[in-house]
Amino acid sequence: MITDSHAHLYWNSFDEDRDRVLARARAAGVERIVVPGTDVATSRAALDLAASQEGVFAAAGVHPHAAEGFDDSVRDEIEAMCRRPDCVAVGESGLDWFRNYSPRRDQLDCFHWHLDLARRIDKPLIIHCRAAFEDTARILPEYRGVRGVMHCYAFGTVELEPFLAADLYISFAGAVTYPKNEENRKAARAVPIERLLVETDAPFLSPHAHRGKRNEPAHTKLVVDCLAAERGMSASALARVTSENAARLFGLPAVS
Repeated sequence: MITDSHAHLYWNSFDEDRDRVLARARAAGVERIVVPGTDVATSRAALDLAASQEGVFAAAGVHPHAAEGFDDSVRDEIEAMCRRPDCVAVGESGLDWFRNYSPRRDQLDCFHWHLDLARRIDKPLIIHCRAAFEDTARILPEYRGVRGVMHCYAFGTVELEPFLAADLYISFAGAVTYPKNEENRKAARAVPIERLLVETDAPFLSPHAHRGKRNEPAHTKLVVDCLAAERGMSASALARVTSENAARLFGLPAVS
């Protein structure tokens, strides 16, 4: 079993072939997919998709790109969705100082609120961090006890320490397969095996073999193959342990 711990399957680029995408994922051994929302509408779409597809699980949250105008009505809707028993996590939320599509003040307010919500309802938080390492690392100690994952980890070994100290899981996506991304592969070797996850972030960040094309959950296998080779494990062993980790973090059924 392979678990894609982060894929945006509601994205409109999947509208014409979503069923075939899911069939290819299952044929590749990807039996579980976590689908995080990025705003109110996509969080609803994620929950609807999870209700209709076996092995698909939803999370609800507001991405930093959508943080502008993060008001009480949005908070109320996201919290209501996160409290649903079929919602396995809060997020994704975090900070993105690379694009800055939303004002930094709004991003910070949104991130703090999601961290507080995750702590209040005791669900894991899916954290986005792009070009915002210092601020993310500074904020996390304010929310001791929050469970979660650094999704699409893009840094090296030096930046791992504050995230591991916060007891977070670390998830690697297709970028770890890029030939010039040796620092990211070093980090993938350094993460304790019990904290390791794999993902696609589909439809973004295709692995090297499909770079420039739409990503999809079937490609999680290429991330598994890369990390297994880096860590000197069989792909099947790494697939199993990362699926067990995802099950533990997100409260999914136990891996048989």
